Amino acid sequence: MKAVILAGGMGTRISEESHIRPKPMIEIGGQPILWHIMKIYSHFGVNEFIICGGYKQNIIKDYFANYYLYTSDVTFDFSNSNKLIVHNSESEPWKVTIVDTGLHTMTGGRIRRIEKYVKDEMFYLTYGDGLANVNINELLKFHLENKGLVTLTAVQPAGRYGRVSIEQDSKISQFMEKLKGDGDWINGGFFVCSPGIFKYLAKGDNSTVWEREPLEQIARDGKLFAYKHRDFWRAMDTLRDKNELEELWNKGNAPWKVW
Repeated sequence: MKAVILAGGMGTRISEESHIRPKPMIEIGGQPILWHIMKIYSHFGVNEFIICGGYKQNIIKDYFANYYLYTSDVTFDFSNSNKLIVHNSESEPWKVTIVDTGLHTMTGGRIRRIEKYVKDEMFYLTYGDGLANVNINELLKFHLENKGLVTLTAVQPAGRYGRVSIEQDSKISQFMEKLKGDGDWINGGFFVCSPGIFKYLAKGDNSTVWEREPLEQIARDGKLFAYKHRDFWRAMDTLRDKNELEELWNKGNAPWKVW
């Protein structure tokens, strides 16, 4: 199976970084978050990727065009016709297709534009800014068992702040750090999609938002299922999120590092 990654947005909420590179290329531990996402899938045997590019997609293309140089020792022999020697290359077993899905195209439009690359196959789909320790094999098994059209990974994001219970005398009776938000389940990405989804996506409509009319209609048709993931999940929406992920990685405590 192939994994489709939405990587074309402008990432305006993390503009401190995204003004110079696309959001999926913002680095965690010296590697783009896109690389981390692909490593998760690769751990479960998924090594063919379709990346929906848009904003500053040339940076994504340059990264993969030179990937083996970035991950290897190299010798540039200028005395011998500018000969390049690559030593002990450690490239990944990946096949990566980067598709220009448009600068201002919405998520549904981007998915529509990669239809020919997945043909009539089931495929994985996720966002280029979310990390999790989701068991991809169990996710697929769940999708097949329920025979739905789309399975999304449902998560409960952690709250931003510690919560306290204050008694009448101002004494704190209980302190709870970073609860699971308000208890609601939300869309955490990491989808499995069956080929029938494309009939819910209008051809040539770049304004279609995958998370609105298409998923809403699929839900009304009884073909949308939720795989509940109760472990680590984090979206890199802001610079604060990026710094928190960086801290986890640097401390050797990155839960998404399943490889």
